[in-house]
Amino acid sequence: MTTSPERRYTDRLAEFADRSPFLVDLAVIAALMGSATLGASLTLPNADPPGDDRAAALLLGVSCLALFLHRTHPRVTVVVNAVCATIVIAQGYLLTPLLLAPVMASLYWLATRTERETVRSYGFATMAALTIAAAVSDSMDHLSLLLRTIGPFFWLLLPLAAGTMTRLRRAYLEATQARAEHAERTREEEARLRVTEERMRIARELHDVVAHHLALANAQAGTAEHLALVNPPQTKQILHDLTGTTSSALRELKATLGLLRQTDDEGSAPPEPAPGLARLPELVSSCASAGITVTVATEGEPQALSPGVDLTAFRIVQEALTNVTKHAATQTAHVRFVYSGTRLLITVTDEGPPTAAVPEPVKGFGVMGMRERAHSIGGELRAGPRPEGGFEVSTALPLQPSVSGQAGVQGTG
Repeated sequence: MTTSPERRYTDRLAEFADRSPFLVDLAVIAALMGSATLGASLTLPNADPPGDDRAAALLLGVSCLALFLHRTHPRVTVVVNAVCATIVIAQGYLLTPLLLAPVMASLYWLATRTERETVRSYGFATMAALTIAAAVSDSMDHLSLLLRTIGPFFWLLLPLAAGTMTRLRRAYLEATQARAEHAERTREEEARLRVTEERMRIARELHDVVAHHLALANAQAGTAEHLALVNPPQTKQILHDLTGTTSSALRELKATLGLLRQTDDEGSAPPEPAPGLARLPELVSSCASAGITVTVATEGEPQALSPGVDLTAFRIVQEALTNVTKHAATQTAHVRFVYSGTRLLITVTDEGPPTAAVPEPVKGFGVMGMRERAHSIGGELRAGPRPEGGFEVSTALPLQPSVSGQAGVQGTG
C-alpha cells in the first residue's frame, strides 16, 4: 500500500509535534507575534497611527506569552488575550485579522480542549468585548457601526467553529478506535472461549472412548485369565470379544483424532458418523463379554433424537456402564429409557451392596463429563449411591438441544 508524499509529511509533522510540543508552540507563537506586530503597524489611508507603540507592543507580547499556557490553562489564555486585544483596539489601532491573530488562536485552542459550555461562555464574552471595543474605537470612524462590528464578529467566530469541529473529529476518532479495540478484545476473548470449549469437548470424547474400551478390555482380560484353565471355549470367546473391543477403541480413537486433522479440502475423507443409541446393542454385548449383564427397558413411544442429543445419551449410558464395569461390586446393570413429552429420561443403575461411602465414580472425571454433556444441551444429570444399594445415574435430556447448548455437541465421533 503506497502513501502519498503529502500524507507522509503530515505524519512526520504529527510525530514531531508529539515528541517536541514546546518547539512547535514556540514556532507557532513566534509567527502569531509577527502577525500581530504587522497588524499593529497597519493604518487606513490618510489616517494617523496611534502614538504609544511601546504600550501596544507590551500588550501584544503579554498576549503571546500567555499562549504558552494554552495546553494546561486554555481559559486563562483566552482571558489574557481578550483583555490585551480589547485595550489595543481601544487605543485606536486598526482592527484586522492580523492584529487579532493571538486571540483567534487562543479561541481555537479553547474550543479544541474544553467542553461546549465553556466554549460558549468564554467565546461569546470575548466576541462581545472586542465588538464593543471596535464600536467605540476611533480608528474606523468613517465606517458605519455595522461594518465596524460585523467583521470582528465573524473573524472571532471562525476559530471557535474550527476548534469545535477539530474537537468533535478527535472525539469521533477516539470513539472509533475504542470501538475497534473493544471489538478486537471481544474477538480474542470469544476465540479463547471457543478454544477452551473445544478442548473440554475433545477431552470428554477421548475420556469416553479410552476409558470405556480400556475398562472393558481390562475386565475381559481378567475374565479370560480366570477361565483359561477351567473353561477354554469361553476363554476363546472372551479373547475374540477382546479383539473386537480393542478394534472398536482404535476405530473410535482414529475417528476422534481425525476430526482434529480434518480440513475443508474437497479431497479430504468425510468423518465417520457420531455414535448414538443405535449402537446400544453393541455396547450391551461388549459389557456382557466383560461379565456384566445389562438389561434395557423402554417406556413410552420412542421418538427421533437430534444428532447432538443422540450422541449425548449414548455417551452418558456408555460412561455409566463403564463405571459399573470398573467400580461396582456386581455383575448386573439396568438401563431404562422413558420418553415423556419433549424429554428423554435415562436411568442406569447397578445392584451393588449398600455403602455409606461415596463411591469412586463420583470423584473422577466420568461423572463430571456426563454432567457437562447433559448441561451442554440443556439437560440435567444426577449421580450417587442408592439407599437400597448400588449406584444410580439419572439424566433428563431434551429431545432437541437448546440453542445455547448446540455449539458444544457439534460433530464428534
